[in-house]
Amino acid sequence: MNAETSGIGVAPGVASGPVARLAAPPEPPADTGPEADPAAALERIKAALESVATELDARASRASGPSADVLFAQSMMPRDPALAERISKALSDGRSAPRAVAEAFASFRASLEAAGGYLAERAADLDDLRDRTLAELLGLPMPGLPDPGHPFVLVARDLAPADTAGLDPARVLAVVTEAGGPTSHTAILAKSIGIPAVVACPGAGGLADGDPVLVDGRTGAVTADPDPAAVQAALEAEERRRAALEAGGGPGRTADGRHVQLLVNLGSAADLEAAAGADSEGVGLFRTEFLYLDRAAEPTVAEQTETYRRVFAAFAGRKVVVRTLDAGADKPLAFVDHGHEDNPALGVRGIRMARRHPRMLDDQLEAIGAAAADGEAEVWVMAPMVATAAEAADFAERCRARGLPTAGTMIEVPAAALRADQILRTCDFASLGTNDLGQYTMAADRMNGELAELLDPWQPALLELVALAAEAGRELGRPVGVCGEAASDPLLACVLVGLGVTSLSMAPSALGEVRAELAARTGADCAAMAAAALAAADAREARAAVR
Repeated sequence: MNAETSGIGVAPGVASGPVARLAAPPEPPADTGPEADPAAALERIKAALESVATELDARASRASGPSADVLFAQSMMPRDPALAERISKALSDGRSAPRAVAEAFASFRASLEAAGGYLAERAADLDDLRDRTLAELLGLPMPGLPDPGHPFVLVARDLAPADTAGLDPARVLAVVTEAGGPTSHTAILAKSIGIPAVVACPGAGGLADGDPVLVDGRTGAVTADPDPAAVQAALEAEERRRAALEAGGGPGRTADGRHVQLLVNLGSAADLEAAAGADSEGVGLFRTEFLYLDRAAEPTVAEQTETYRRVFAAFAGRKVVVRTLDAGADKPLAFVDHGHEDNPALGVRGIRMARRHPRMLDDQLEAIGAAAADGEAEVWVMAPMVATAAEAADFAERCRARGLPTAGTMIEVPAAALRADQILRTCDFASLGTNDLGQYTMAADRMNGELAELLDPWQPALLELVALAAEAGRELGRPVGVCGEAASDPLLACVLVGLGVTSLSMAPSALGEVRAELAARTGADCAAMAAAALAAADAREARAAVR
């Protein structure tokens, strides 16, 4: 048959095997009318919600990296008091317990979608939480991955974080989803685990259990009933590619010797050992939110200092770029009154929190400064969600007052990219967060599968903003890196270098791919690739032109 469909390749690799589809979730039973004891029903539902949250906590504690971060964030949602309030109201309105759960989750989902931005990204996760809560409440089998008794290619409409984080590469050969985008949870987690993945693939709906398929996570091609000779050739080429990756190492360089720093992203203390053991020149993005998000009270300066000391000791002699607290929007703090915002994604988050709570930022910088003074890592600090040169200047002044000489800014707001020359005059470096910069540039929710093409980091409009920031850095002698998901795409990494980016930060699993691709290209090759991408009409054309 050799029927080929395509989506967006988000995790490199080639795999072939039979399809196993994700089972359909449990359907809530028909509404049976008012509960005899609404108060007792509410307690049963709260117990079910807590059971679901506790299981996600347990999974998060066994995971590391992005998997742990995503699972922990998801475990907070069943515990949201607003959800319990909506369930209570539905019970008071005469709904049965299962129907009250279903309606409350639907209402909660609609509210998150209406909020837009980061909160809207989490709306899709509510479907999985609803299904798990109903299964717990009704004593039904918990939704989960198929188990056909042999390795398989997992095909689904979409995957919940709880399912994606639990994927076993020994059982799941590849992942193909109809929905999702290049920065969705499925994409990020599959890449971190090392499983080939293709998202936003409409043709996946026509694949049935048992159908043999060939999946290419680099190109996004999914071939049903592939020719055995083609499968053999693809797998042999994949083996050669992996062998070449394992043989490579050392600093990132183009074929003509241009140095490009290859760095890792670090999101939690659980990641530290693996990140420090990776063949990198340091950390390009140390997310510090994990110190704050799972607490009822703010961490003390002493607690923060000790955590930073451990990280800096693990990277002695290497660079560590610390991003200060990026809270607000989808990452509320239990000990901070965030107030009501009609659109939290465009509200008080990131560096804007320092306007309301300046002491929190000062305490964090004090802790980072104390730990840096005690260690041998080269510590840089950057602020998230900077939009103006005044914000960048204020942050740099705060850093230097606490003994931190290298202060920079994230560029994830289009205004910051457009005025990068002004911003970089006030600080020492910049790092582009392409996930946020992409969604703000295209006005498109990162988790909306319908908008996956707009969210593709190959979008020429996004690349133009990268080029503007990189050019400002070149003229001023300031390094400009990329720490978003775009940095882990080997071909796109070459484009970014061609645009003038000086460092790339990614999941440790992506280092080998990017290092090998850079080593095969000269600086002139990268510049030509960048020109081809910028001249394209859209992301699909840009990717094709570069290939």
